[in-house]
Amino acid sequence: MKRRNFIYLTGVGAAAAMLPAIPVFGKEISPEQALEHIDPAAKKIMSDVALNAARSKGATYTDVRIGRYLNQYVVTREDKVENIVNTESYGIGIRVISNGSWGFAATDKLDKDSIAKAAELAVTIAKENARLLREPVKLAPQKGYGEVSWKAPIEKNTFEVPVKEKVDLLLAVNDAALKGGADYINSILFAVNEQKYFASTDGSYIDQDIHRIWPTFFITKIDKESGKFETRNALSAPTGKGYEYLNARPEDKIQTASGTLYKGRYDMLEDAKQAARQVGEKMKAKSVEPGKYDLVLDPSHLWLTIHESCGHPTELDRVLGYEANYAGTSFLTLDKWESKKFNYGSKEVNITADKTEVGSLGAVGYDDEGVKCGKWDIIKDGILVNYQAIRDQAHILGLNASQGCCYADNWSSVQFQRMANISLQPGKVKLSIADQIKNVEKGIYIVGDGSFSIDQQRYNFQFGGQLYYEIKAGKIVGMLKDVAYQANTQEFWNSCVAICDQSDYRLGGSFFDGKGQPGQVSAVSHGSATTRFNKVNVINTARKI
Repeated sequence: MKRRNFIYLTGVGAAAAMLPAIPVFGKEISPEQALEHIDPAAKKIMSDVALNAARSKGATYTDVRIGRYLNQYVVTREDKVENIVNTESYGIGIRVISNGSWGFAATDKLDKDSIAKAAELAVTIAKENARLLREPVKLAPQKGYGEVSWKAPIEKNTFEVPVKEKVDLLLAVNDAALKGGADYINSILFAVNEQKYFASTDGSYIDQDIHRIWPTFFITKIDKESGKFETRNALSAPTGKGYEYLNARPEDKIQTASGTLYKGRYDMLEDAKQAARQVGEKMKAKSVEPGKYDLVLDPSHLWLTIHESCGHPTELDRVLGYEANYAGTSFLTLDKWESKKFNYGSKEVNITADKTEVGSLGAVGYDDEGVKCGKWDIIKDGILVNYQAIRDQAHILGLNASQGCCYADNWSSVQFQRMANISLQPGKVKLSIADQIKNVEKGIYIVGDGSFSIDQQRYNFQFGGQLYYEIKAGKIVGMLKDVAYQANTQEFWNSCVAICDQSDYRLGGSFFDGKGQPGQVSAVSHGSATTRFNKVNVINTARKI
């Protein structure tokens, strides 16, 4: 199994540039094979082989991850099916401590001899690593849970839904967009099932079944005379749910001056029809005048700003410089946390880390170190109060236990500190989107995520979106284009003046948060309600020719 093989989904026309490079791990299988079940008792036997072999070679700690990673991709363009792929990656990763140092090895050969050899190799690697060790690994205490299980609370397994039903949906979405005036459309349904088994010398045997789904599309409309074009991407959020996510109910729809938005579930067909109309409106929209504006940011947009300016800088390994070579460092250095008074944002800003939020991409019962997951404060009333840490980092913060945010994207990858679901908590006073807008004299309402840029310390940034609406004297007066806002993280979050209440709280997120060398991806969600920021610098991104 060559998990680092990649299939890059591409298309023709401007929309192709918007398609993500989606990694395809493992070997191709049939849809029926994806529904086969592996008995946890068999995984326990394999785990015990690894645990015993590592102990016999001198490991003082061992954990074992048996992973079966299933992916399904259904890809269409206009009236054609471009690709249907089902993949499976199945193997075992073994991590040990010996002579105070980490060692790791993995194999997809799951007979007892091969597993034992992999465990022995992990110990050998640890002993060699120990030659360069400055101080031994210090793990936070962790109790064993015995034999336990956790399953995502989905209603309908996406892998059980016939492929034809998925194809019919995507082609109907494409047809609706084309009839609505779009020139090109790519639509994709991406489903994930992670079947993960964890065992350790702490005494845990943890079986987990995790599901995620992401329906999305990319629409382009071209002005035939000028050759200029506009795009509109889906307003869906990748989510930790089953196929029920695509069955939106009336209560899942939020009607705003900009159109229909979605909470909890998603109507892909309705969004495509709306997108085709809106991309036409973008063609006629006026270009923004640069200057200071009050911004009203929808959760479908704000999630990405939270991810980059709140999620990444509070990862402790970045703060400590462990990621400096690849993904940068952080402006939120330890001295700011130690002061207990670093003013990250206004008093409206309360940001939490949560590995348990139902429907989120990062929701699991236990992390990849066998730590039971939970929720904790990162920013409290605008003040930095904590970071995100794992077992061998906890002592640096004086914690008695890991915060449970360790993750590996595959059985063949070593687990390390990854981002929890980082979310901006909703306001406590009843406040609607309409209320936010009516309180703005000169502003812009932004919906959907777009391009962005941020420095290596996650401090200075620039963000764009999908849809921009001009606000004058408390009313939306029309659509804008060529909009991006610039700020630094501390300045931006201190300009936060109002957050809608829980009734507007929604999740956005990413399937492909990249980090580490060799690179890994993780799936993570970020929640918020519609939020207002005052006097933010807006620039015009149009190319002057």
